[in-house]
Amino acid sequence: MGVLMSRRQTVERVQKVSLAVSAFKDGLREQPSTRRRAEAGTARQGTLEQEVQEGEEEAVAGPSQPEESSASKAAWERLRDGRGVEPEEFDRANRFTPPAFIRPKRELHDDEPPDISLEQREQIVNDEMCEICEVWTAESLFPCRICHRVYHDGCLRRMGYLQKDSAVEVTETAHTETGWSCYYCDNLNLLLTEEEMYSLMETLKNCKIIPESCLTLDDFLHYKHQVHKQQFEQTMPEAKEEQAALQFNALDPDKKGHIEWQDFLSHESIQLLQKIRPQNALLRLLTPKERERARAAFLALDQDNDGFIGEGECRQARHTWFRKHQKEMLSCNVSISHVGPISEGSPASSRNGKSPEKILPATKQEETRSIDWPRFLRENVAYILAARPNSAALHLQPLP
Repeated sequence: MGVLMSRRQTVERVQKVSLAVSAFKDGLREQPSTRRRAEAGTARQGTLEQEVQEGEEEAVAGPSQPEESSASKAAWERLRDGRGVEPEEFDRANRFTPPAFIRPKRELHDDEPPDISLEQREQIVNDEMCEICEVWTAESLFPCRICHRVYHDGCLRRMGYLQKDSAVEVTETAHTETGWSCYYCDNLNLLLTEEEMYSLMETLKNCKIIPESCLTLDDFLHYKHQVHKQQFEQTMPEAKEEQAALQFNALDPDKKGHIEWQDFLSHESIQLLQKIRPQNALLRLLTPKERERARAAFLALDQDNDGFIGEGECRQARHTWFRKHQKEMLSCNVSISHVGPISEGSPASSRNGKSPEKILPATKQEETRSIDWPRFLRENVAYILAARPNSAALHLQPLP
């Protein structure tokens, strides 16, 4: 047993009340449907021929339009609120109430360049209490590799965010160099404001995209053609189509022939952020852990310690540090439970030839080293954000 250190002493009581209210609401939802079925059974009296005729009419008519529109409306509401697909067989009676996601709002100073120093390192400190139950225990807490939050695996299960397939992945990667993103950081769509989300939803509706559905290569290319024609009023050139096909392959790492809805949504969200917000505004979205990882990447490339790197080295960074690590690289035993991302002094960054961050490409010595630290951040910030989700998909394909 652990020691209770809750910020609110009534957390447990509130959870019990919330569960009771949820169960009561579920019971109310079931009662009207039961009553309607009973009334329908009483009212349906007549000859056998009438009943057969009614059954044939229902079979020909198929599912009613209100039911279809209700399901579609629920899917669009989940997309708007950033809740994703409800887990199958969700037993609400034994689970915590999921938190309400509040979309961010733009501030007046967001477009101003933030002060992110290369020399001044940031101390990474994770929370001591579980984000869900707000309790510290002697049990192992899973830290998020992006933010400061930590979680109990039992709490994640009761919230419905940790299913059978993901449970093994979390336990294997949470305390490794690869790390694990919590449900806040895993969803890039939550970075959008309400206005930006409304714009994305309108685009998806105009292009006849069905929410929570998988997209094949033909679906993805057809969507990209429609978006390009709406934006530029001309046909998408062949070069753009080839880039779209490469992006599809990056979103389908397992070569299943389709991309999952959440991966597609993350890709569209990060592209919308790139198009609407200036780079300075995107830089303000970076967390201390992400900024420290960027510092380690730049310092590893700046071997002359003159504060500049080449353009080829900057492009290489997008293909290495700011992309998803492959599953075969999960054998690292470096813990990030207290330091977060790789830092310059961590064992993973030592010059032993084993760290992927030290495997640098052979570059020409005569290449102009014209990229300083602020420009390095601006040109890579979108790729840093795109690397947040736990999915193996590459949500923003770097250009060659």
